[in-house]
Amino acid sequence: MPFGLIVFGDELLSGKRQDAHAPKLIELLAERGEELAWARYVRDDRAAQASALRQAWASGDVVFACGGIGATPDDHTRQAAALAAGVPLQAHAEAQALIWQRAREMAVDKGLPPPAPEQPDMLRRLEMGVLPAGARLIPNPYNRIAGFSLGRVHFVPGFPVMAHPMMAWVLETEYGLRPRPMAVRERSVVLQGAFEAQLSPLMEAIEASFVGIKVFSLPSEDHPTWGKCVELGVKAGADDAQRQAALAALRTGLHQLGAVIRTELVR
Repeated sequence: MPFGLIVFGDELLSGKRQDAHAPKLIELLAERGEELAWARYVRDDRAAQASALRQAWASGDVVFACGGIGATPDDHTRQAAALAAGVPLQAHAEAQALIWQRAREMAVDKGLPPPAPEQPDMLRRLEMGVLPAGARLIPNPYNRIAGFSLGRVHFVPGFPVMAHPMMAWVLETEYGLRPRPMAVRERSVVLQGAFEAQLSPLMEAIEASFVGIKVFSLPSEDHPTWGKCVELGVKAGADDAQRQAALAALRTGLHQLGAVIRTELVR
């Protein structure tokens, strides 16, 4: 199944912060034999977020949406999700019970009395438990302020310490994807003295000869070990035996072209 990622936040588009979610989701998926198909950054704008979410649902992909589910004025994700799904926002009893539980625990830790329901701060916290109708909760092991799912789109906080274990929970609980021993996914060689234009006919010939195999080329101008080089390899395919056969054919073609193979990589 295809997996996608949407990260909400002006701070990413302005460069104030670097995204930590895509690298982690790629890692979580790789541990489960899956890959990230696409990723998208969207500013803190309710209409823009709703548009991105409509496209996510229409795709049928499994999508993680990170950030903006809090209760400050620049958090629009809950409202955008309801708008995009065409459902109302409503108090989620379990989500709000978890918020109450967290608030009471924080008060005890500080030696304070439990918060009163009418306190402005408590009312703002409870807003995080107002979710689109039909939402399913995603447990938050860090502070119990839950995320939520609507269909195959899963909403988690922007904080990596919360979001990343919640992503893992969704993969395991919703889709039965648990970490497993890493299998070989691609095989490649590092070349020097070759240009991508020279390699294209060979790449096309390998893909034509091995059904399901994809050939990739990754050039580098300043590789820390090989300097100017090209990593050329094979991925996908039915199994690793097919990838090995395709790489062997690729190596033969490279020798015929006079390319210098420096090393072989297995991932």
